[in-house]
Amino acid sequence: MNVKRVVSSSLACTTLCLGITGLALAQKDWRKSDGPVRMYNTAKKKLMEGKQIVGVTISSPDPNIYCAAANAGFDYTWIEMQHSPLTYSDVAKMIWACRGASAMPFIRVPDATEGEIQKATDIGALGIIVPTVDTVEKAQAAVKWAKYPPFGRRSQGNGQYGALYGSDYRQTANDNMVVVIMIETPIGVENAEKIASVPGIDVIFAASTDLGNFSGHKQGEKEYESLVTKIHDVTLEHGIRLGGPQAWKDRQGFTFLQAPGETTLIQLGAQVNLSRNPAQNSGTKPGVAPTEGAEPR
Repeated sequence: MNVKRVVSSSLACTTLCLGITGLALAQKDWRKSDGPVRMYNTAKKKLMEGKQIVGVTISSPDPNIYCAAANAGFDYTWIEMQHSPLTYSDVAKMIWACRGASAMPFIRVPDATEGEIQKATDIGALGIIVPTVDTVEKAQAAVKWAKYPPFGRRSQGNGQYGALYGSDYRQTANDNMVVVIMIETPIGVENAEKIASVPGIDVIFAASTDLGNFSGHKQGEKEYESLVTKIHDVTLEHGIRLGGPQAWKDRQGFTFLQAPGETTLIQLGAQVNLSRNPAQNSGTKPGVAPTEGAEPR
């Protein structure tokens, strides 16, 4: 009789334990996507495939200018909030006005703080570009505030991101976000190895102008080029994508490129327009004026 009780108790315990284990296995982390993650950041997808991507720099709050640039063939927009008076309200309207554009919205924030990065991501930025990264701590902060838990500390709140990217945004945001770290000073170059070791960095950008501004040397000079070479070598050794100005597109290893701003592009476009038959620019036949309101946006 005692033996039967022992066996019965053992079976009951085994059943209970298996039930608890099965329940634990059935409880899936809701923050993770079911199956393959949906990739809507076409710029990141292309970058991770090893291809070059080019972004147009935007400093104007005019949605029409933004949309013209975002649909001109660039891979992403470099929305400039470090060196412009753009506000997050301005940028939210620009991104919303041109939702569905072929260029993905990236924002260069003024600093790697929770407030700056949180607002940028909530209004729809799929790339966070952080300037003047001299320390490991600043690089870590960039990743921390750009990514949701468990990889970061981004808070989940209201924003237009859901309307832009879908109801599964929370489950897909981390995989679609691009974190770009800018090294712009000799101090940053000195700490490049440690900075590149921070998990979650997608791109390290060699800032051509400020490397000269902070070092006192010009492009082409040995001292300047040694700074670029250090950034180049460390970045690629860590399997991180390397960024720089579009003028460096033929330098080995550079795949994340920043193109000029809208004012430069307007000037270049005007020069092309004035040097050719206007019909060639509009796609109409020679001698036929384009129909107003039918121009591509």
